[in-house]
Amino acid sequence: MKEHAVKIIGIKKITHDVRQFRVEKPEGYSFIPGQATSVSVNTPELRKKRRPFTFTGLENDPFLEFIIKIYPSHKGVTAELEKLKAGDELIIGNVWGAISYKGAGVFIAGGAGITPFIAIFRHLRAEGALEGNKLIFANRTRADIILESELKEMLGDAFINILSEEEEGEYASGFITGEFLRANVTSDDRNFYLCGPPPMMDSVKGHLSDLGIGENAITLEL
Repeated sequence: MKEHAVKIIGIKKITHDVRQFRVEKPEGYSFIPGQATSVSVNTPELRKKRRPFTFTGLENDPFLEFIIKIYPSHKGVTAELEKLKAGDELIIGNVWGAISYKGAGVFIAGGAGITPFIAIFRHLRAEGALEGNKLIFANRTRADIILESELKEMLGDAFINILSEEEEGEYASGFITGEFLRANVTSDDRNFYLCGPPPMMDSVKGHLSDLGIGENAITLEL
């Protein structure tokens, strides 16, 4: 695996526990929206502790962008990332495949599982090709919604939120159930993209199967 040491250009707070990291882009480095790479902190103690993160910027940006949820209690890579500042270095590896866009459809994300979809939506917006896509986004509370304003601006009424731990008048409350999917999926929907915690993905796959949607119509994070 080829590695690149890249300096952090800037860090931005997105939510109470999510940060945007923009880093230098190595010459010739390219990716497809939905793809990811391994990331580690460039110190002797941490450089071998790699974790996968998805690119969230556009492939023609002069920088690379990652939107990362921080887990301080895990005492792992994200907790170390939270300590960094502009000018510090990360190590990134090769690009590898994750979720690839196969045509308009329904994107179903749980929490930080939204990250591969961000680059896809931003790319489609730049191409004027967002029409026909829908996002169902599950979070605990409204404060946990990543890029709420941007997603709402991009998708309008096709941005559907459900909150498991908060009753908030604008959004549905509870979990993604078969009934919820029946209310928000139509017979015209042909492609389904799913990314989130494994228990959520298993549950949603079961509900989609009950709706007669075969596995060949579902693209999962690998």
